[in-house]
Amino acid sequence: MSKKRIIIYSFLGIVLLCIWLISTANSRPKRFSEKVKVALRYAGNKLLLSEKDSTSLILPIKEIASDTYELSFQNQLTFEPTILVKWLEDSFLISKLPSEYIVEVIQCSTKQVAYSFLMTKHEESTIIPCSGRWLPMDCYTIQLRFTGKSNIVLTISLLLTMLLLLFFIVMEIFFRKKNKNTATLEAKDEANNKFATIGIFDFYPTQNKLVKQAVEINLSKKECELLQIFADNLNQVVTRDELTKKVWEDNGVIVGRSLDTYISKLRKKLKDDERIKITNVHGVGYKLELDS
Repeated sequence: MSKKRIIIYSFLGIVLLCIWLISTANSRPKRFSEKVKVALRYAGNKLLLSEKDSTSLILPIKEIASDTYELSFQNQLTFEPTILVKWLEDSFLISKLPSEYIVEVIQCSTKQVAYSFLMTKHEESTIIPCSGRWLPMDCYTIQLRFTGKSNIVLTISLLLTMLLLLFFIVMEIFFRKKNKNTATLEAKDEANNKFATIGIFDFYPTQNKLVKQAVEINLSKKECELLQIFADNLNQVVTRDELTKKVWEDNGVIVGRSLDTYISKLRKKLKDDERIKITNVHGVGYKLELDS
């Protein structure tokens, strides 16, 4: 599969995932609210039963604000506060609801808070006052507000941001690699087009060839290596040891008369320009001479 298709499919996948997350975001708060109402009704029922009341009704649970719910009863009641703490905690644990919330028991007539407590994930920061002190018989509503429930919109936004960031990282890596490959190709093209002029010849070392008036003369790899050394040291003596080492010994090969053979081949390929001579400096090496 081509890189272009991978990027297109990745982008479409991210778009579809975003659509799915947004479409499910609206249903999650509704499901959460339903679970809270069931859990509060369960805790309210246990509270009434603990007071030997199996006939009073629990009125419909209300969501009075965001993350805030109200539990109310048909008749007056009295209870010991820690009983309410226990049944709410047990009910929320069973329902797998958040464990961080504030509860206020409010008198119906005065709207004053008769009792309240704070539940957190950490015992040292949980506040449950007045244990053992019974609330007098009266009409009460119990309001519960979640303090640590994760914000779904924030979670989705964070997830979408991470997905988009991942997409941009993939794009950056792809285009950086593409630019690098382009630069490499351009450098290679530049190297391939780079040549040295030796008399009437254009010498292309990266392409292993000589060009004379648009006629190409192919060179073997070692012929090209030798000619490159001579071109870099024009009109200077290059020792046999240096030539042998650079062309053969560095590749792990030791030769005898191979050098002379390749010099002879180069002479034949350069013979069309009488100004170019590869002369043998007896006992020393060779020199590429170019008469002006």
